[in-house]
Amino acid sequence: MPLGTTLGVFYFQHLSSDTLHVGGTEVPDSRFSANVAILRGLWYADLGGETVLWNVVLPISGIPTARIGGADQPVAEGIGDLTLGLTYWPVKPSNPETGTTPGVSLFVTAPTGKYEFGSVGIGEGTWQFTPQVGLIQGLGNGFYLDGIVDVAFSLDHDENGIEVSREPSWQVQAMLRKQVTPTTSIAIGYNGHRGGEQKFNGVETGLENNRDQIHLYGSTFLTEDFQLQGMIGRDINVKGGFEYDTVAQIRLMKMF
Repeated sequence: MPLGTTLGVFYFQHLSSDTLHVGGTEVPDSRFSANVAILRGLWYADLGGETVLWNVVLPISGIPTARIGGADQPVAEGIGDLTLGLTYWPVKPSNPETGTTPGVSLFVTAPTGKYEFGSVGIGEGTWQFTPQVGLIQGLGNGFYLDGIVDVAFSLDHDENGIEVSREPSWQVQAMLRKQVTPTTSIAIGYNGHRGGEQKFNGVETGLENNRDQIHLYGSTFLTEDFQLQGMIGRDINVKGGFEYDTVAQIRLMKMF
């Protein structure tokens, strides 16, 4: 976007699952559902003569259902961890419709959210650092390929004498997008996670972040500066966690 542009974004996401995998085994009578609102601000600014994108993200969660093996689990709801980010584009093609636009980002997540050891929630209870590389590849005729690869590093932390650690977690995202009109697009996407094994005092818990997820998107500008996007998705492969049969999201974006 042009230098000086500010974006205000609001997401509402619903997730639900009735399948839990732990250590390669399905745990019966397990259910999970969550509603997550995300507040996000983006600012295109000048830094050393280059256009960069500043990012701030704050999630807020409600978890009506968290059951494992027939036992309801304690939950930690409310404000999640605050993330700050910065993106820079080293190359800006003269024709984005057929050119390649790479970007590099760094996100820092602070443990500002509610976290209770042993509870189900979105707070991590520690600092997290996530470098990211992405690109937009113009394919011509209104088609674009969007791709992102990142890795999240979490610091170890002590909870009541128990050392909690998490291995680095990798994420790959890809989206084939069709710009139907200058203001409307549709897309199909893939999101893959690997790694993120959780350990207590060096012993693996069986919970990790290995999942493959597919999405369908549609977005349109309702006015010149207000965009609506909808997304529906589901997991197609999970190892070590809840398998989401529904991931639905609405995104509202206002340009200033």
